Amino acid sequence: MACADIDMDIHGVDEEPQRPDRREQPVVQHYQATELVPEDKGPLHDLMQKQPAVLGSLQMVSGFLSVGVGILFAITQEMTQSLFTLFRVSHLTGALFFIAGIVSSLLLKYPALLPLSYGVNCGCIAVAGVAACLISVDLAHWNPENESHLRMEVMALCVLGLEVFLSAILCFWFSKEKRTKSS
Repeated sequence: MACADIDMDIHGVDEEPQRPDRREQPVVQHYQATELVPEDKGPLHDLMQKQPAVLGSLQMVSGFLSVGVGILFAITQEMTQSLFTLFRVSHLTGALFFIAGIVSSLLLKYPALLPLSYGVNCGCIAVAGVAACLISVDLAHWNPENESHLRMEVMALCVLGLEVFLSAILCFWFSKEKRTKSS
């Protein structure tokens, strides 16, 4: 096996390389940064600090809950008994909010989905407005014999309110991000 005694230190211009037999210490020069380079922020960095994936997960869970309430209504009520059941309001809103939650959660990995997520969340708010009107009409014309269905429909209206609140927050954040991105 070969071995070599080579001086690997960085020396000044006017200084000769140190030889193994010399006893004096050489002046070692090395690079030291004088200014820190700022970190490169990724796309949608400010938006990701707010963690829209958490709200997207909440949207998915509330969408599942809405679909479950809709299935329960479809099983226990006749089709013509309420507008809520007739138009499958809970199924539609639950599916839309589940899709909106998935798209909002995928923003971290795929930032190009921002316009799609904004559009889906705005669409969910519009559909939820129509659904709230249908539920309100049902509650105004409610038959007092079905007390349990009344409570479930009020719960569905509350879940719908939660879903609209989550989508409104996400739409606000997304529109703010789109404005800063376009500037």
